[in-house]
Amino acid sequence: MRLDAIVAQLGGELRGDGSVEIVQVASLISAGPGHISFFSNPKLKAQLKDTRASAVVLAARSADDTDLPRIVHPNPYAYYARVVALLNPAKHPAVGVDASAAVSSPLPDSVTVGACAVVGQRVSCGENVVIYPGCVIGDDVSIGDDSVIYPNAVVYQGCVIGKRAVIQAGAVIGSDGFGFAKEGECWIKIPQIGRVIIGDDVEIGANTSVDRGALDDTVIGNGVKLDNQIQIAHNVHIGDHSAMAGCVGVAGSTRFGKRCTVGGAGMVSGHLEIADDVHISAGTLVGKSLKQAGVYTSVFPLDTHEDWLHNAAQIRRLSKLAERVSELEKALKEKNITP
Repeated sequence: MRLDAIVAQLGGELRGDGSVEIVQVASLISAGPGHISFFSNPKLKAQLKDTRASAVVLAARSADDTDLPRIVHPNPYAYYARVVALLNPAKHPAVGVDASAAVSSPLPDSVTVGACAVVGQRVSCGENVVIYPGCVIGDDVSIGDDSVIYPNAVVYQGCVIGKRAVIQAGAVIGSDGFGFAKEGECWIKIPQIGRVIIGDDVEIGANTSVDRGALDDTVIGNGVKLDNQIQIAHNVHIGDHSAMAGCVGVAGSTRFGKRCTVGGAGMVSGHLEIADDVHISAGTLVGKSLKQAGVYTSVFPLDTHEDWLHNAAQIRRLSKLAERVSELEKALKEKNITP
């Protein structure tokens, strides 16, 4: 596409020659003729100077740092994402139902169902939905327009998926939550009778599991992005436009507000309340509710094994030390001595 055609579709301010032909997106360091790149990190200023890209996307504060044809935008990284999508539209299989698929519900003519996929009874499917090979869609599932379900994903009975959702390969939506009642030495399974409700514009990563509710529903809000290999337990609510990185685990009945983020391998205990705009660092264990917006971190710093053991031993002594300090303060107070 010509650079001015990109601006016509995506907005931004064009500076320089708009007739430049763009064929692909590349990083500053690897770009060549016909490529468009983006610049948002001041540490890469030398790469901006040396890049062989035909055009670049950058913010107004950096617009004079290059003579290349350029698109000026307040958020170069987000603009780059849109350019990538524009130049690399998704390619899906041809519309239609494969002969080897087992389909037990009427589907719109615009729907694609791949080889060996299974679509159960009373499934409500919107327009332009793509169900890749090997998927299993249970009875009474609802799937919104333009959603894509990649190979071998499973959506259990009764679950609801909104519009423009992306369910990556191997994801499991609506499996039973971990619900068991102790009786003597035995564990009695508690049937999980809730659903999973997924909003619009949600992406669920590969091999991520979202458990159905025990009684009420598990809810994934609009615009939520879940990375690969995440565990979302039963009755969890995740607020709109939140995002979680790989290997996060969220225990049952915890409720996240809007626009929250959790870094990779973050662990969140059950029955907690997380406020809007809470950001949890990678590897952090959250064991209490977080009622105020902000960034929260509980990662113990990396150290040599010997020093780590030493520091861990000191931490174990903090409780006894705190008790001794409290006793000393009490004794000083009784003697009217200010510490």
